[in-house]
Amino acid sequence: MTLNFRLFWRTFYRSFFGSKNTPARLTKKRLIFLLLFYIVWPLGQAMHWFFFWLDDILFPAYKDQPIEKPLFILGNFRSGSTFLHRLLSRDSETFTSLTTWDIYLTPSVTQKKITQFVAKLDNKYFGRVLHRALFAFDRATLGKFKIHPISFFQPEEDENIHMHIWDGYFVTFLFPFMDEFPDYIHFDQALSPGHKRRIMTFYRSMLQRHLYANGAKHFVAKNPAFSAKIETLVEFFPDARILYLARNPLDMLPSTVSWINYARGQFTGPHEGYQYIDEILELTQHWYRYPLRYLDAHPSPRHLIVNYDDLVQRPEAVIRGFYEQFNYPDKPGLPNIIDQAVKETLTFSSDHNYSYEKMGFTRESIVDIYKDIFERFDFDTREEMIPVKRLEVER
Repeated sequence: MTLNFRLFWRTFYRSFFGSKNTPARLTKKRLIFLLLFYIVWPLGQAMHWFFFWLDDILFPAYKDQPIEKPLFILGNFRSGSTFLHRLLSRDSETFTSLTTWDIYLTPSVTQKKITQFVAKLDNKYFGRVLHRALFAFDRATLGKFKIHPISFFQPEEDENIHMHIWDGYFVTFLFPFMDEFPDYIHFDQALSPGHKRRIMTFYRSMLQRHLYANGAKHFVAKNPAFSAKIETLVEFFPDARILYLARNPLDMLPSTVSWINYARGQFTGPHEGYQYIDEILELTQHWYRYPLRYLDAHPSPRHLIVNYDDLVQRPEAVIRGFYEQFNYPDKPGLPNIIDQAVKETLTFSSDHNYSYEKMGFTRESIVDIYKDIFERFDFDTREEMIPVKRLEVER
């Protein structure tokens, strides 16, 4: 496992000495974030890497942990993957995922084992006081993020795990100096074989650690950024099941622009208007077309393309369909799990507001940019639709 020291140094240097005229310029808000980050993050990483080293001494068997029939949910951002991922995580007899807690606080086997031991003591001797305190803290802090609900104890995009080696697309959310980063948007084509191997070897080891510490179930991950690395993903996980979600670009694109601006805006700014439009246009087009071309060229019962509208309108039929196709056990309680997840999702209303006009788009321009996607999935082009402010319901 190798930390990308060069990239870490370059993002540090640019943050303090080369951020002028960028979205990450040194405002008071940005400076406070940087000072806190560079005090806390290096100490946290030193601890994590110490525990990674301990894993090799105390639990070396994790390296032989099989990863059987993992399920990877791909597609663009804002295409229903969070909804499906968290729904499947409720089937805890079948699936397991990395939570925010796993990703940032206990990525190693040793840390997970310590946490499990403390949790047992808390349950047995202290009336779950630590459990209640953690959940209260979770609601008071991460629970405030409305655009994409976050919790220490909910499954999260494990693309975030690459923060530990400082080598993944999500690092750009904290340090949006895109000219410094490898071209993660075109991962399969742009990165060298050795670079791809380093990243994916680390990722696979994280999944092995998780499964070893938590019991061998089927791992399920939702990572839109993995749309760019579908070929490498299949190479490293030959037993993988891949489910690609496609959503109408008229919904996906403005929602993605709003979300990426919100996410990066937590660490930069303030700034007016929408940033990163060219990057998002390139990203979304490639993350539609490239994985679809790959799946078309490699037909397999392990692959499935799902229309977002079908998932939302017929969730039980869609989920039962790929359980059968991918050879996952169909539990008797699955309808109740689906029904409860749908009810909770529909009652969640985010602060995710956007309008096409403020982003510089029109309905016609979006339909033209993604013409082949509209034709393939027969998405509604909404010719009578007037661009108005929309309220996004988390998917």
